[in-house]
Amino acid sequence: METNETSSNEEIRPVLRVDSLKKTFSIVELERLLSFQPNQVFRSVEAVRNINLSVLPGEVFGFLGPNGAGKTTTIKMCMDLIEPTEGHIQLFGHDPRQRLAKEKVGYLPEHPYFYDYLKPQEILDYFGRVFGIGRKERKKKINELLDRVGLDHARNRPLRKFSKGMLQRLGIAQAIINEPKLLVLDEPLSGLDPMGRKEIRDIIIEQRAKGTTIFFSSHILSDIEHLCDRVAIVNHGEIVREGVLDTLLSSGQRQSELVVRCEPSALEKALQFLQINLVHLGSASRFVVDSEKVTSVIEAVHKAGGMIESLQPHRDSLEDLFVRATGGSEA
Repeated sequence: METNETSSNEEIRPVLRVDSLKKTFSIVELERLLSFQPNQVFRSVEAVRNINLSVLPGEVFGFLGPNGAGKTTTIKMCMDLIEPTEGHIQLFGHDPRQRLAKEKVGYLPEHPYFYDYLKPQEILDYFGRVFGIGRKERKKKINELLDRVGLDHARNRPLRKFSKGMLQRLGIAQAIINEPKLLVLDEPLSGLDPMGRKEIRDIIIEQRAKGTTIFFSSHILSDIEHLCDRVAIVNHGEIVREGVLDTLLSSGQRQSELVVRCEPSALEKALQFLQINLVHLGSASRFVVDSEKVTSVIEAVHKAGGMIESLQPHRDSLEDLFVRATGGSEA
């Protein structure tokens, strides 16, 4: 019985766990430095205030927030690139500084940098060696990855001739060369054209199908909405909303979407008691109202000589949730 309980606990143990994470930077105040005020040269900035989260095995977890909210700083601490001021991080139950944890992780930074005189196959060969992949298997993997990310045609081209999107594709390839158990991607869709975004989304879906846990940040909310099981929204260094995406999107204020056929000016006058955004579609208009006001809206439409064409529940988009959670402004 003890063996079964231990096995069960290991299965549900988070792949990545962050507890009370904080990071404070000391910023040099250049004006004070130049004005010879040595006691006031440094200013403390809290980039991350109190982050708590758990990423479970096999899920796709979206980490989003405005610019400067603390996303990249948090990811860098999880990847052992910068030291936390306070708090604890665990990768597969281990300290992220331990090799046992690092060898199971694939990581794409927000701005990947490679020596620009090297070629794609040389970069991937280097990372394959870092992870101890044998020569024969390494060669096979490199060929497969270059083809998978659409860079086979450029395998012998120096990276100085690569576009930003091509470098991003190479970054994805190096992040999965070791077949990671946890794939951490910081803005993986940045700099890609629509076709490139689709290809990277497909790779994320493929990795998930293999059982890989994926933790990624993105400004492209539509991609997060389509890919993620759970999300966390961070603002001013703190998580302001977190949970199962479907639950978060269905837990907002109950609203209804109506399509009405009515003369636009008459409809606007009839609904002037509401603060709503009317979208005119030819002779019809579409708008969203709180569900509790639907009855009064229907009465007003009928009095204006209009007709209700459709009435259905309206679910918030991730953009709606994001704007409410962050106050609609950049951090």
